[in-house]
Amino acid sequence: MRHDFVYLASQSPRRAQLLAQIGVRHELLLPQPHEDAEALEAEVAGELPADYCERVTRAKLRAARARLAALKRESAPILCSDTTVALGRQILGKPRDAAHAVATLTALAGRTHRVITAVAVAAGRREWMAVNVSRVHFDAIPAAAIARYVESGEPFGKAGAYAIQSGIAAWISRIDGSYSGIMGLPLYETAQLLRQAGVNC
Repeated sequence: MRHDFVYLASQSPRRAQLLAQIGVRHELLLPQPHEDAEALEAEVAGELPADYCERVTRAKLRAARARLAALKRESAPILCSDTTVALGRQILGKPRDAAHAVATLTALAGRTHRVITAVAVAAGRREWMAVNVSRVHFDAIPAAAIARYVESGEPFGKAGAYAIQSGIAAWISRIDGSYSGIMGLPLYETAQLLRQAGVNC
Protein backbone atom coordinates (compact mmCIF):
# COMPACT_ATOMS: atom_id res chain seq x y z
CA MET A 1 0.00 0.00 0.00
CA ARG A 2 1.34 3.44 -0.96
CA HIS A 3 1.05 6.50 1.28
CA ASP A 4 1.35 10.17 0.37
CA PHE A 5 2.05 11.44 3.88
CA VAL A 6 3.36 10.34 7.27
CA TYR A 7 2.63 11.24 10.86
CA LEU A 8 5.61 12.85 12.55
CA ALA A 9 5.48 12.12 16.27
CA SER A 10 8.02 14.79 17.21
CA GLN A 11 7.88 18.37 18.40
CA SER A 12 11.24 19.12 16.77
CA PRO A 13 10.99 21.77 14.02
CA ARG A 14 14.31 20.47 12.70
CA ARG A 15 12.85 17.02 12.00
CA ALA A 16 9.89 18.60 10.22
CA GLN A 17 12.31 20.67 8.14
CA LEU A 18 14.40 17.63 7.26
CA LEU A 19 11.37 15.62 6.15
CA ALA A 20 10.31 18.51 3.94
CA GLN A 21 13.83 18.57 2.50
CA ILE A 22 13.33 15.10 0.99
CA GLY A 23 9.80 15.89 -0.15
CA VAL A 24 7.88 13.91 2.47
CA ARG A 25 4.56 15.47 3.41
CA HIS A 26 3.77 15.07 7.09
CA GLU A 27 1.22 15.84 9.75
CA LEU A 28 2.17 16.23 13.39
CA LEU A 29 1.05 13.58 15.87
CA LEU A 30 2.03 15.21 19.14
CA PRO A 31 1.50 14.07 22.74
CA GLN A 32 -1.88 14.91 24.21
CA PRO A 33 -2.15 16.94 27.46
CA HIS A 34 -2.63 13.82 29.57
CA GLU A 35 0.55 12.16 28.24
CA ASP A 36 3.85 12.41 30.11
CA ALA A 37 6.17 12.56 27.10
CA GLU A 38 9.21 13.48 29.21
CA ALA A 39 8.86 10.26 31.20
CA LEU A 40 9.67 8.27 28.06
CA GLU A 41 13.16 9.80 28.06
CA ALA A 42 14.01 8.83 31.65
CA GLU A 43 17.44 7.20 31.91
CA VAL A 44 18.05 3.76 33.40
CA ALA A 45 21.17 3.40 35.55
CA GLY A 46 23.99 1.66 33.72
CA GLU A 47 22.27 1.74 30.33
CA LEU A 48 24.57 2.28 27.37
CA PRO A 49 23.81 5.34 25.20
CA ALA A 50 22.90 3.34 22.07
CA ASP A 51 20.59 1.05 24.07
CA TYR A 52 18.99 4.09 25.68
CA CYS A 53 18.40 5.75 22.32
CA GLU A 54 16.78 2.66 20.82
CA ARG A 55 14.60 2.04 23.89
CA VAL A 56 13.35 5.63 23.99
CA THR A 57 12.57 5.59 20.26
CA ARG A 58 10.58 2.36 20.58
CA ALA A 59 8.70 3.82 23.56
CA LYS A 60 7.88 6.96 21.56
CA LEU A 61 6.61 4.81 18.69
CA ARG A 62 4.36 2.74 21.00
CA ALA A 63 2.93 5.93 22.48
CA ALA A 64 2.35 7.42 19.03
CA ARG A 65 0.58 4.29 17.79
CA ALA A 66 -1.74 4.36 20.80
CA ARG A 67 -2.32 8.11 20.24
CA LEU A 68 -3.28 7.60 16.60
CA ALA A 69 -5.70 4.82 17.51
CA ALA A 70 -7.32 6.93 20.25
CA LEU A 71 -7.68 9.97 17.97
CA LYS A 72 -9.19 7.82 15.20
CA ARG A 73 -7.34 9.76 12.53
CA GLU A 74 -6.66 8.55 9.01
CA SER A 75 -4.28 5.59 8.81
CA ALA A 76 -0.74 6.41 7.64
CA PRO A 77 2.82 5.50 8.62
CA ILE A 78 4.16 6.99 11.84
CA LEU A 79 7.74 8.24 12.20
CA CYS A 80 9.51 8.69 15.55
CA SER A 81 13.10 9.56 16.36
CA ASP A 82 15.40 10.20 19.28
CA THR A 83 18.84 11.78 19.34
CA THR A 84 21.31 11.00 22.11
CA VAL A 85 24.66 12.71 22.66
CA ALA A 86 27.25 10.47 24.31
CA LEU A 87 30.68 11.20 25.73
CA GLY A 88 32.08 7.74 26.28
CA ARG A 89 29.39 5.85 28.21
CA GLN A 90 27.89 9.08 29.57
CA ILE A 91 24.57 10.32 28.15
CA LEU A 92 24.47 14.10 27.81
CA GLY A 93 20.80 15.03 27.80
CA LYS A 94 18.98 18.32 27.51
CA PRO A 95 20.38 20.89 29.96
CA ARG A 96 18.31 21.57 33.06
CA ASP A 97 19.50 25.16 33.36
CA ALA A 98 22.29 27.53 32.29
CA ALA A 99 24.86 26.05 34.68
CA HIS A 100 24.16 22.56 33.36
CA ALA A 101 24.49 23.81 29.76
CA VAL A 102 27.84 25.41 30.54
CA ALA A 103 29.07 22.21 32.21
CA THR A 104 27.96 20.08 29.25
CA LEU A 105 29.63 22.28 26.64
CA THR A 106 32.78 22.53 28.75
CA ALA A 107 32.92 18.73 28.87
CA LEU A 108 32.54 18.50 25.08
CA ALA A 109 35.12 21.19 24.27
CA GLY A 110 38.35 19.83 22.81
CA ARG A 111 36.98 16.29 22.57
CA THR A 112 35.19 13.93 20.21
CA HIS A 113 31.71 12.69 21.10
CA ARG A 114 29.06 10.53 19.46
CA VAL A 115 25.63 11.60 18.29
CA ILE A 116 23.31 8.60 18.11
CA THR A 117 19.99 9.00 16.32
CA ALA A 118 17.46 6.19 16.12
CA VAL A 119 14.57 6.37 13.67
CA ALA A 120 11.51 4.14 13.81
CA VAL A 121 8.61 3.84 11.38
CA ALA A 122 5.36 1.95 11.87
CA ALA A 123 2.85 1.08 9.17
CA GLY A 124 -0.01 -1.24 9.99
CA ARG A 125 1.38 -4.00 12.18
CA ARG A 126 4.92 -3.65 10.87
CA GLU A 127 7.77 -1.63 12.33
CA TRP A 128 11.22 -0.74 11.07
CA MET A 129 14.15 0.87 12.86
CA ALA A 130 17.56 2.21 11.92
CA VAL A 131 20.31 3.75 14.05
CA ASN A 132 22.86 6.27 12.84
CA VAL A 133 26.04 7.02 14.79
CA SER A 134 28.10 10.10 13.94
CA ARG A 135 31.17 11.57 15.60
CA VAL A 136 31.64 15.27 16.24
CA HIS A 137 34.91 16.90 17.26
CA PHE A 138 34.92 20.23 19.04
CA ASP A 139 38.01 22.37 19.13
CA ALA A 140 38.83 24.00 22.47
CA ILE A 141 36.10 26.55 23.21
CA PRO A 142 36.89 29.59 25.35
CA ALA A 143 34.74 29.96 28.45
CA ALA A 144 33.52 33.36 27.18
CA ALA A 145 32.27 31.76 23.94
CA ILE A 146 30.42 29.07 25.88
CA ALA A 147 28.83 31.72 28.09
CA ARG A 148 27.66 33.72 25.05
CA TYR A 149 26.19 30.62 23.45
CA VAL A 150 24.31 29.67 26.61
CA GLU A 151 23.02 33.24 26.97
CA SER A 152 21.60 32.99 23.44
CA GLY A 153 19.20 30.30 24.69
CA GLU A 154 20.19 27.93 21.88
CA PRO A 155 21.31 25.00 24.11
CA PHE A 156 17.95 24.51 25.82
CA GLY A 157 15.78 21.64 24.68
CA LYS A 158 18.69 20.04 22.82
CA ALA A 159 20.61 16.89 23.71
CA GLY A 160 24.22 17.75 24.44
CA ALA A 161 23.26 21.43 24.86
CA TYR A 162 23.91 22.39 21.25
CA ALA A 163 22.56 22.38 17.69
CA ILE A 164 25.05 21.76 14.91
CA GLN A 165 23.23 24.22 12.62
CA SER A 166 23.72 27.04 15.13
CA GLY A 167 26.61 29.37 15.92
CA ILE A 168 28.44 26.66 17.87
CA ALA A 169 29.46 25.22 14.47
CA ALA A 170 32.31 27.75 14.49
CA TRP A 171 34.02 25.45 17.03
CA ILE A 172 33.34 22.12 15.30
CA SER A 173 36.53 21.11 13.51
CA ARG A 174 35.15 17.95 11.89
CA ILE A 175 32.34 15.45 11.77
CA ASP A 176 32.37 11.81 10.76
CA GLY A 177 28.92 10.64 9.76
CA SER A 178 25.57 12.17 8.91
CA TYR A 179 25.04 15.92 9.25
CA SER A 180 21.26 15.43 9.14
CA GLY A 181 21.59 12.68 11.75
CA ILE A 182 23.37 15.11 14.05
CA MET A 183 20.51 17.56 13.43
CA GLY A 184 18.06 14.89 14.57
CA LEU A 185 16.96 12.84 11.54
CA PRO A 186 19.47 10.93 9.38
CA LEU A 187 17.91 11.36 5.94
CA TYR A 188 19.52 8.37 4.22
CA GLU A 189 18.26 5.89 6.81
CA THR A 190 14.92 7.68 7.13
CA ALA A 191 14.27 7.50 3.39
CA GLN A 192 15.10 3.80 3.36
CA LEU A 193 12.63 3.07 6.16
CA LEU A 194 9.89 5.20 4.61
CA ARG A 195 10.24 3.43 1.26
CA GLN A 196 9.82 0.08 3.06
CA ALA A 197 6.65 1.52 4.64
CA GLY A 198 5.28 2.51 1.23
CA VAL A 199 6.03 6.22 1.32
CA ASN A 200 7.33 7.90 -1.82
CA CYS A 201 10.62 9.74 -1.18
